[in-house]
Formats: sequence, C-alpha cells, structure tokens
Amino acid sequence: MSAEVRTTCPYCGVGCGLLAAAGEQRSLKITPDKTHPANEGRICSKGAALGDTVGLEGRLLYPMIGERRVTWDRAFDHVARSLRRVIDRHGPDAVAFYVSGQLLTEDYYAANKLMKGFIGSGNIDTNSRLCMASAVAAHTQAFGGDYVPGCYEDIDLADLIVMSGHNAAWTHPVLYRRMEAARKRGQRHVVIDPRRTETADAADLHLPLAPQMDVRLWNGLLADLIRRGAIDRGWIAAHVAGFAEMEQTLAEDDQSASAVAADCGVDQNDLERFFRMFAETPRTVSLFSMGANQSAQGVAKGLAIINAHLATGRIGKPGACPFSITGQPNAMGGRETGGMANTLAAHMGFDEISRDRVRRFWSSPGIAPKPGLKAVDMFDAIHDGRIKAVWIMATNPAVSLPNSTRIREALAKCPLVIVSDCVAETDTMAFAHVRLPALAWSEKDGTVTNSERCISRQRAVFPAPGEARADWSIIAGVGSRMGHADAFSWRNSADVFREYARLTAYENNDRLLNLSSLVGMTEEDYDQFAPAQWPLRTRAGTPRLFTDSAFPTPEGRAQMVVVRPKGPAEPLSLRYPLSLNTGRIRDQWHTMTRTALSPTLLRHIPEPFVEIHPQDAASSGVVDGCLTCVETARGEAIALARITDRQRRGSIFMPMHWTDTFAPSGRANATVSGPVDPTSGQPEFKHTPARIYGYRETWAGFFISRDAAQQPKGADIIWRRIPQAGAHLHEFAGRGDIAERELVTRALLRGAAGECIRFDDPAARSSRQAWIDNGRLDRVLFFGQRLPQRDWLVAAFAEETLSDDTRRFLLHGRAPNVALDSSPIVCACAGVSSRTIGAAVSAGACTLEAVGEATRAGVNCGSCRTEIARFIAEAPVPENRNAA
Repeated sequence: MSAEVRTTCPYCGVGCGLLAAAGEQRSLKITPDKTHPANEGRICSKGAALGDTVGLEGRLLYPMIGERRVTWDRAFDHVARSLRRVIDRHGPDAVAFYVSGQLLTEDYYAANKLMKGFIGSGNIDTNSRLCMASAVAAHTQAFGGDYVPGCYEDIDLADLIVMSGHNAAWTHPVLYRRMEAARKRGQRHVVIDPRRTETADAADLHLPLAPQMDVRLWNGLLADLIRRGAIDRGWIAAHVAGFAEMEQTLAEDDQSASAVAADCGVDQNDLERFFRMFAETPRTVSLFSMGANQSAQGVAKGLAIINAHLATGRIGKPGACPFSITGQPNAMGGRETGGMANTLAAHMGFDEISRDRVRRFWSSPGIAPKPGLKAVDMFDAIHDGRIKAVWIMATNPAVSLPNSTRIREALAKCPLVIVSDCVAETDTMAFAHVRLPALAWSEKDGTVTNSERCISRQRAVFPAPGEARADWSIIAGVGSRMGHADAFSWRNSADVFREYARLTAYENNDRLLNLSSLVGMTEEDYDQFAPAQWPLRTRAGTPRLFTDSAFPTPEGRAQMVVVRPKGPAEPLSLRYPLSLNTGRIRDQWHTMTRTALSPTLLRHIPEPFVEIHPQDAASSGVVDGCLTCVETARGEAIALARITDRQRRGSIFMPMHWTDTFAPSGRANATVSGPVDPTSGQPEFKHTPARIYGYRETWAGFFISRDAAQQPKGADIIWRRIPQAGAHLHEFAGRGDIAERELVTRALLRGAAGECIRFDDPAARSSRQAWIDNGRLDRVLFFGQRLPQRDWLVAAFAEETLSDDTRRFLLHGRAPNVALDSSPIVCACAGVSSRTIGAAVSAGACTLEAVGEATRAGVNCGSCRTEIARFIAEAPVPENRNAA
C-alpha cells in the first residue's frame, strides 16, 4: 500500500474526510479520517465500499467523436469550432451547459466562466437544481443571500431535531450517527414524512404528513407559537421584517390544532405534542432536505420553516437554526461559483453592478446579460430546437430529470451533444456526438464545500488513466481554442482556486461569501489546506452565521416572507388515485454509475421496488413480491411490490436510481411529471398522480454469466441486471408465448462454447441449462414457475475448476444438505443478512450493541442500526431476556 492520502468522500453533502491508500492493480483501502470535523472518524456503507468502484472497467479513457477515437487537439478543435458555429448562426443562447454536484469547485468555476463570461449566455445549470434550488431561493429571500446559517456543532448541541422530508438514517448516515450520540444525553427527534422511514422508526414522534401539506403544518406551528406567547417579539422588532404581514395572513384561516391536523392528515394529539416540543425547546435545529425541496412549492416550504425560527429568534445561536442539508458532495461549491443559471460567480446576481464587477474581473468580452434557463426549461428548449448544442458534465439527465422520456427525445433531436464523464456508457452518453474522458473521484484534485459551508480538499490517489483529464482542464482547452487563451491559462487546480478566491474578495463590501484569507495561498498552502468554513476572512473560518443578529439585507434585517398553503400542483383523479413519491435508498447513489460497481452495496436492495399500503394493494389486486406496473400520465415503470403499512395509504414510493444499464423498465423518473416551483425552478418529485396494477407475467427466468448481457432486442420483457462478485445475475419475465422465450434464449446463449448440461420439462414449461468451458462455469439459464435461489449458482462461478459435486447439482440450483442464506443483506459493511441478525436476536441479543458483538452488524457506519432495532422490537421476547 502507498502512503495514505487525505481526501473527501464523493457522495452526500456531509463531506466526510477519508484516508485512502492505493495498492497494486488499483486496489484501494479506505478508512475514515478521525481529524476531519464533518465525520470525526465515522464512515457510511457507500464510503466504505469506495475501493470496489475505482477499477478501470467501463471507463471512458480517450476522446471520441462519434465512434472514432481522436486526439485531444482534434477534440478541442472540433468542440470549439462547433460551438462557435452555433453561436455565430443562432446566438449564444443556442448553447447550454448542464453540470453537476459531482464536479469540484474548480471545475464549476471554469464552466461558469466560459459560459457566462465568454460565450455570453446564462444557460448553465446544474443537477443541484433537482435537489437544493428551493433552499437556495428561500435563503436568498429570508437572509439576503444563499447562506446556510448553522453548522454540524448545532446538531450536536440541539435538544430537539426536527427532520422535515429528511430520512437522515439512510441519506446522511454519518450525520445521523452524530444525532444518535446526542440522543444519549436526551436530544429528541421529530420526523415529518409521509413514509415511516428508518429515521421515523427511531424518532420520538413521527408525523406522517399528507402530500404537500408542509406549509400548512409549519404555518400552523407559527400560529400556535403566537397563541402561546412563545415568539420573541423583542428580537423580531429589532431584527426581522415582515412579521406583521405574516401574522395577519395566519389570522385569515382556521389555525386550530384540529383544523391543521385534519388538513395535514395527522393525529391531533401528535400534532399538539410537536407544537409543545417546539415551543418549549429553545435549542431546536430544523433539518430540511429533498422531501421539502423537491416540490412545486419547495421555496414556500423552506420559508415556512425559516419563519418559525425567525419568530423565535432561533438562528445564529448554538444549537438553534434552520438547516438545509445538501444531497451532493459539492452542491454548495456549485452554488458558490455560479453553477446555477440565475447567479453569477461568488454569490453575485445579474444586477448591473454585479455584472460589471464580474466582467471587469474576468476581462470578459461580453458577459451574459440575463439569467439563463433552469434545468427543466433548458431541456424543453433543447426539445423544441431553441438550444442547438448542449455540453453535459458528470451527470446523467436521461435518468435523473423528471419526465425522462421527453429528456431523451430532446437529446436525440439536439444537433450537438457533448458529454464529458468518466464512464463510457450511461443512458445520457448514448446520445453523445462527442465524448470527453474526465477524471473520476480517485484521480481528482481540488476542493468541495459541504452542507455546513466547510471547504475540504479532494486529493488524487491514482494518476490519470489513459488520456482522461480534469474537468477544469477540458473546459480550459475548449475556451482557449475558442480564442480566449489568456482567460483559461491555468496550470493546475490551485491556479483556478486562487482566481475564484480573488473574485470572492473583489470589491466585496457586503457579501458573506468571502475567501480573502486564501487569495495569496501558495501551491504548498493549497496542497496542505485543512477543512475550514467560509466566510474565510481569516484562516480560522466562521462556523456559525448571524451570531450578531445582523443580516446582509439593505435594512440589516431578516425577511419573514408570507407563504400560504396550497394543494398538490397535479390533483389526484379517478384514473390516477395514488400519489407517487420518489427518493433514494441507503446503499445506492444517484444513477448507480459508481455504487453499482460494488456487489456488496447491491445486496441490500438489488432491484427496483414500489412500496404500497396493504389496502391500496388489495384494491388494485397487487400481491407482495410480484412485478407491479406503476403508471402515470407521463409513462410506466415496473418494479417488485413491497406491501407495507410503513407507506401512507393513498401514496406509493419508488427509488429513483435504476437505469437502462441495470433495469430499463424500472426507471422511476420516466413516470414523474415534474411541474416546477415558479421561483426556484426545482421540479416536483414527491407527488405524481399514479395508479398500480399487476404485471401478470406468463413466464420468468434468470441468466448468470461472467460478462454483463444486454436486454435482448425485439423482446418486450422486464429485465434486471444485478452485478455479483465474479458474475452478473440477470432476472427477466415476459407476458408473451414460447416464441418470446426462445428469442431470449437464442440471444443469451449466442456464442456459448463448451459443454452444455440441460434439463427440460415441457409440461411444466421449465428449462435449465448450464454451460461449462475449460472446466469453469461460463453461463447458466433457468426458466420456470419455480426457480431456485441464485446464491449457490453465483458462488459456483468463483470455482476455477468445477468440482464433481458442483457439476452434479448445477441444474438443481443448489447442493443438498447445504443451508444457504438468501435473505436480504441488512449490514452492507460487514455483509450481515437479515437471517443472521434474526438468529442473533432469537438467541438473546436484545440490544444494538449485543447484535453488533454477535454479528459485527451496525458497528461500522451505523446506517443499518434502525433496521436492526426493528428486528429487536418485533422479535418475540426470549425466555432468558427478562431473566437477564
């Protein structure tokens, strides 16, 4: 192993520090950094599995124009000439960049400078538009800028944590571990979420809110605080504008607990308990994330939360703040550098003073005159032909954007699609005319900013493979070939960061985003930079904002903004009577281009699913574990039914991660309608009218092979690919006849060589084949109504030479007298299954610590601890437990 490199995790917005040590053949050992302030030595399952994701299989390593490999000089010339031709013929607004929270701050800055400063259009937006744009708009309206007031220490110090649309145990597990530690001293948790998530399971109070009733709930809280006399009128008078208007608005509606509870669909006693807890707990932190932001009224939801804190003076104080938690590692860095269409770099807007300031700083020939198109509008403009060229960087909008079928139509129509990414094949890359190889996480060098404004270094662990380059370098190459070499003459990422730091300090008299203490940093300073929170007027940084109750607005006051509750943007109907909610799961990340490389992470939830309340399932004829169609006005997805009372009646839930590569028919965002918030442009992912019904397949099978197989062309079937250790498992089902099954058979067995072992039972419509080549199992194909578990067959692919026992029982699908554990994995870190945990609990392990000691489950990242707690709670009490 090489020396450890201190770097930052590439997943969620917690921004955990990691120690990475490279070994032979790109092996990688990952341990948490005990000195990093974000995680203090903790790590999650995804971070722990990073070593599984850094191989070169599937990487894009060389520039490509069409199907031809070209030199970088040829690629730069082609892209620059093509963009210039579009601009000359159609104007700068015919070009767009769509970028990503996976980019480093230096990459973001370079892209924003090229588009807004030198192409002269505002048409650059980021996939952060899909997760944090509503919080940005709420901050700006309330505080005068996009300022997250709190820090992680506030979470440690709070006596009450309110999580609004935030399943922290799964989406931000390391942050949740800090909350678990605080609970030991008495911290209480309230979860506001329509689903009974793992976070809700462990909370003191769960409010299963009806769709889009957040504003009604928080306005009801504010009205209750006023009735109780629990607001701070003196602080409001000195530091807040707009309270009188908000108070008058609240008086216009029935704000009684009974009325609010009825509208929100929650128990009145639980609602009143929440109101009391909030009123009586000065140290309260309200965490809000995707469940609040991803909405056509996301800004109003954020403002309603902020209003409750402004009314009680719970901001700028230890343990008290409204806290937006970001979903990506550098969503904040993108916001800082102008990655969003409606801002310039360094938190400046499109007012004349800011435009002139940035133009002079960049020596720009023609800075963008106005904001550009936000993500959804941008792809609409691509679809209707207003945008002729789009450059997509480090993201996969063909999967992640709502109404993704329309996004694919837009990309197919676009005359020029440029994609820079580290992955050779994604759903979006399939539409690319030009493919530019970028560095992956383990090769990048630069900075990211986490949810608490903490800037950390990402450092390269491996050298650049093939001809891959840093994103900022690719952008600079294109900018130089477009005639702007002086503006893009950076030598390294430190040069880019220094320029960005200078811009934050340039003529800065009132903006909180200020990195003036970093302006003169040397190469060594940059290399050794330790995590610090902006504003950075001194190297010490600023953990908590607004401690002096002064806000960067013209009046120096925070603004309380009047928000009114309203129902979902798209109402339910007789045809579509259910509310579809989409979101994330514990061990997968975005569109799985990284996490699906780890078989360990896939063992927790290997296939798309849809959660359904038992009564909704019964009325729709849906059976637990069966393939189920989810249909909306936009499209259809097919997933396995999970029938559970953890799902609110009238609502269903699907994860958003699966793609054409792994489950073409399980793409949730093909069904999402996506009306947008009128202010933030953030689309609605939490409510789409839907209906469900059984898929009712006529046949099913599975195929295991050493190499990944593609869905057979011409077969209208349900297809899943699940990477395993040493093999790929493919599950499929169809509604056709024997001819369809034969088509699939021919496609999957094309090129099979060696010895074939086969058994057919035509009466049962069952067929089993195993192919052995040079003594090794090469592929297995099973059809039938009763199919064996796959685990033993997958394990057989690891044998270099098949044993006689294995050969004899291949077509049985399992060896006799071998007890296989095919139950789902609960602890991804230690590979511990639900059966193993259940056995430990039955044997008397009645605490999380006891289960951890017996099985090693839950002792690493802890993201599985709520599931383990549920096993303990639901298990019969052993006779020896009370005695103990």
